Amino acid sequence: MADTATVNPAGEKQPLVSVCMPAYNAEKYITEAVQSVLGQTYPYIQLIVVNDGSADGTAEQLAKITDSRLTVIHQENKGQCAAANAAYKAATGHLIKFMDADDMISPTFIQKQVERLGNRTDAVASAAWGRFYNDDLATFKLNPEEVWQDMPPDEWLAMAWGSGASMMQCALWLIPRPILERSGLWDESLSLINDFDFFARVLLAGKQVLFERDAILYYRSGISGSLSDTKSAESLKSAFRSIEKGTGSLLAVNNSKRMQQACANVWQSYIYNFYPAVPQLIKRAEANVKLLGGANLKYHAGGLTKLLMPVVGWKLMAGIKQAYNRLRYATSNRVTNS
Repeated sequence: MADTATVNPAGEKQPLVSVCMPAYNAEKYITEAVQSVLGQTYPYIQLIVVNDGSADGTAEQLAKITDSRLTVIHQENKGQCAAANAAYKAATGHLIKFMDADDMISPTFIQKQVERLGNRTDAVASAAWGRFYNDDLATFKLNPEEVWQDMPPDEWLAMAWGSGASMMQCALWLIPRPILERSGLWDESLSLINDFDFFARVLLAGKQVLFERDAILYYRSGISGSLSDTKSAESLKSAFRSIEKGTGSLLAVNNSKRMQQACANVWQSYIYNFYPAVPQLIKRAEANVKLLGGANLKYHAGGLTKLLMPVVGWKLMAGIKQAYNRLRYATSNRVTNS
């Protein structure tokens, strides 16, 4: 049974927060990620790291950390979703946060989100976020979004997806356990953008998304070979299934024209991002866009591509981008394995 509260020195009840962190070959980043959690100003924290069959020094790095709030579970490699589910099943907190093993959160992140939720069990707390590059926090910049406000879940999803966005970073959310009991856990058959399906279900299982501006996620970008960087045919199939499930969850709750438009834009983004790979899935995505009444999302181009696009069209630009990404990924693998 989950602990619903911890009593602080003043005799006040404080909810225990369980942070669930899957880790796979995270030797380079795991210590920073763990310390950003254990260094929180909110002391009532339980951190569960599931080492998902890492072949590097992840286990050794974790063994160096001595803190009674940290629990490490070692398992054979089963994938990120399975590791996240294993961490959750070991968690006892009333409030749950999932977090990647290469990201960091601001020192008051959890405290601010706990205060924002108050005693509510029918809402999810969100946060601000931004990217940093080349492992250098000096490059960090906030990434303001329209959804940085309190909103009903379906409206939040419609606004977020209207721009074609399909990534919903794990650590942004603080989730009361009753919501997870309604939404269900991670789909272990998914890999790429597995968060799209999962957090669509989580948000829709509550009544409101509460935004906390002073909680900041530092999202590490530019890690070659990471899960989000993987573009195999199987991963693109996972992305398709995740979008199919996530958009289906939203439309089952609200099938208005606005929601259909948002879902169509997500499908159009899939087409833009992965054309001309997996042509059968691209055709199905195009059929979904048509069925939903059409998308109004424009192909994103900047710099030289913005100048060339009116001449060569988005399909050629997308093909060039795909070829470049495949070459970059192959080169990275050669360097890593050499």
